[in-house]
Amino acid sequence: MLNLGNSGLSDTLVILGAAGLVIPAFARFRISPVIGFILVGALVGPFGLGSLVPTNPWLYHITISDAHAIEPFAEFGIILLLFSIGLELSFKRLWSMRTLVFGVGAAELLGAGLILAAVLYLTGLSTGGAIGLGLALALSSTAIVLPIAGTTSAVGRSAFAMLLFEDLALVPIIFLLGALAPAAGGEAGWVKLASTLGFGIVTVAILFIGGRMLLPRMFAQAARTKSPELFLAASLLVVIVASLATSAVGLSPIVGALIAGLLIAETEYHGEVEAITAPFKGLALGVFLITVGMRLDLDFIVHNWAPLLGASLLVMVVKAAVTTGLLRLSGARAGTAAEAGVLMASPSETTLIVLGVAGAAGLISPSTGAFWTTVTAIGLTATPLLAKAGRAFAQLIERTKGEETPDAALEEVQNGTVVIGFGRVGRTVADMLRRHNLPYLGVDADIDNVNAARRGGYNVLFGDVTRSELVDKLNLGHAKALVLTMDDPVLTVRLTRRVRGWVPNLPIIARARDTAHAAELYRAGATEAVPEALESSLQLSEVVLVDLGMAVGPVIASIHEKRDEMRKKIKDVAGMDREPRFRRVRLGKGDTEEADAPA
Repeated sequence: MLNLGNSGLSDTLVILGAAGLVIPAFARFRISPVIGFILVGALVGPFGLGSLVPTNPWLYHITISDAHAIEPFAEFGIILLLFSIGLELSFKRLWSMRTLVFGVGAAELLGAGLILAAVLYLTGLSTGGAIGLGLALALSSTAIVLPIAGTTSAVGRSAFAMLLFEDLALVPIIFLLGALAPAAGGEAGWVKLASTLGFGIVTVAILFIGGRMLLPRMFAQAARTKSPELFLAASLLVVIVASLATSAVGLSPIVGALIAGLLIAETEYHGEVEAITAPFKGLALGVFLITVGMRLDLDFIVHNWAPLLGASLLVMVVKAAVTTGLLRLSGARAGTAAEAGVLMASPSETTLIVLGVAGAAGLISPSTGAFWTTVTAIGLTATPLLAKAGRAFAQLIERTKGEETPDAALEEVQNGTVVIGFGRVGRTVADMLRRHNLPYLGVDADIDNVNAARRGGYNVLFGDVTRSELVDKLNLGHAKALVLTMDDPVLTVRLTRRVRGWVPNLPIIARARDTAHAAELYRAGATEAVPEALESSLQLSEVVLVDLGMAVGPVIASIHEKRDEMRKKIKDVAGMDREPRFRRVRLGKGDTEEADAPA
């Protein structure tokens, strides 16, 4: 028989009930569930209804009795979040971001941290306390920012790079505070830091090598059983082992989770793993947000609203200014830099960890720690609002600079073609559509491309298709065809799958990097995927053979034979029951015409 008096069971029921009510209720009003979970935490926590339990025992069953008991679940939520981020990346993409990560990321953390430390030092804090508190407040929230911004948009890529550096720097910051502590043992703190970094590098190398060797075999065995439960168990096992390994040598467990995601992303099972772990990530992240809300002491906030407001604004203004300035110096456009700066302005969940370490080291007093803990909780609560403000500010900047197309341009979508990605390939497609007097709308996230195309007379909309609101605004249900020419293969597959989900009959013609990417696009629902390397090499071969004196007829026949061979290869890779057909779509009056039957 269930014992509802058990605190663990009671807290679990409250959390599950909150998730069941908050997510649909806030989605109904288009409000971020992040705010809902934090408010629920404030309501049912020890400073909310929980404080009334001694006089109203019945409230025990709708409040969380032990806030610290659910913190491990919150930490696991952050671990799963970093794991899911790793699944969306690749080693190649991560390497391409190294300048942002170790350049802008390091400059943002140190720049904002030192400015805040200087201000805090002037208020009377010791040097060690000011440095510790400044670095703590310079951190930004991985758990809240990335679900809002993603990792594929311009803003998301910038935010992810800086957040990744902050996550990597967390352990060195903690050891630095230990070395700055009044009771620190001289060089012992620095020796321990060097030892941790050395062991950490070795551990990460072992995870990379072992993962490359073992994970494909392990997931292949799980796939053969056709058991979702076994697939889930294998996925969680990889996350937990990697997190424990990095944690055992003194690094953050979220570093191990990110590595686990990266390793699985390099296998063909990453899509299944991402789908099967998504519900757990969302629920665990909700638990984390509830713990944030529990830290909001409403009575303390009411009686100290002026200094809390001033401190919160100080942190946000400094971080937003530093982040925006550094991104502009790195070449980001004004709108992207401003939006990322405002989004990254609030403190982080890891700020709470660093504050605890600084307090334990004697660098700050308990009252100072409590004050800045409340500031951090307020900042985390305000992050979704900052995201909206940053987006509005970015749009204002873009309109001022002439970087945004009015909504009237969207009318061209009606019975026309949408071309997403307006580089050289997208512009060529638009040229052919214009030659036949067919309506089209180009979409690109690079403002330089957009401005250059508009000067050339093209109908182009500036916009980032990683944002769901822009894709909804395109009204693709009324379009005649969708052409995807972006050079981001992951985004192309994701957008193909999403659009196909709600517009099942829309012709989707996508640019593929190679045959493997083409096969993945077909699985995602593309009508036609054209491997750019294949078509360019075939055309080049045709020109060479003709110039060498070969008759045109046999040359064309051999080109068709080679194309058919590649079709069969794509079929095998995609696991399709038919070979890909090249459809020619009449974009004016008339219906779709299938020109080639399967070979």
